Amino acid sequence: MNVHIDFSEFGERRPVRGGVRARSQRGTAFARTWWGRAFLEAVEQVADQGRLARGRSYARTGQVVNYRLEPGIVSAEVQGSQPRPFVSVFTLRQLRDERLDELVAQVRSTPGMLGEIAAGNLPKALGPLLLPTTVRELDFSCSCPDSGWPCKHVAAVCYVIAERLDEHPNTLLTLRGIELDDLIGSVQREAAPAETTDLYGNDVEFPSLPKPEFHPAPDDLDAVLLRQALRMTAEDEQSVAAGLRQLRALYRSLDQ
Repeated sequence: MNVHIDFSEFGERRPVRGGVRARSQRGTAFARTWWGRAFLEAVEQVADQGRLARGRSYARTGQVVNYRLEPGIVSAEVQGSQPRPFVSVFTLRQLRDERLDELVAQVRSTPGMLGEIAAGNLPKALGPLLLPTTVRELDFSCSCPDSGWPCKHVAAVCYVIAERLDEHPNTLLTLRGIELDDLIGSVQREAAPAETTDLYGNDVEFPSLPKPEFHPAPDDLDAVLLRQALRMTAEDEQSVAAGLRQLRALYRSLDQ
């Protein structure tokens, strides 16, 4: 049974200083990239349109005070009409077992895909495995009095995360509980060879050679080896990321 809620009784939202304000400031369009839009489409298929509209408004006015992203979960403080922010939580089921094995197999069998992921990009071909396809893979909760699924506060968090995916699509790996280094290690581990009587490979069918494309010099580096080399001298992952940015800036300056 649908229960009508008069949202006006909760009062006006309280303004926030220093909140996470969305870049999109008008219209229904949100997110600029394929991954950001695809993530929102998955959420919008199961959510109430009215609450989504209010969530967009909350995201645009910076009502999301802060958020924390961990494997499989985003927890945030979202300021509503009450003196203290509400605690809003978005959960995405982590990949396990067969689906995780399928992801590893696809990355391993696709030339150049692992390097692309290590460089911070996420190939669209992984969309069917990483994006939620059923309601059971998503969950929303909030400390506010609205029983909507999701309420406008959690909806605002989803829109903020969609814009984060615009800049950092590998965030979706974290939401699926996949650590980048673990993925790299799993892909690089060779599967045990099967017994065969074809000792010289006369009956082996080799894949077609990839067609080379022109890329700037930094894109042609082995991103996995580069990341490992930087990690040998860096204090933490932030230092590794800073080193990668400085290297790309150096190559850009040489191209000018």
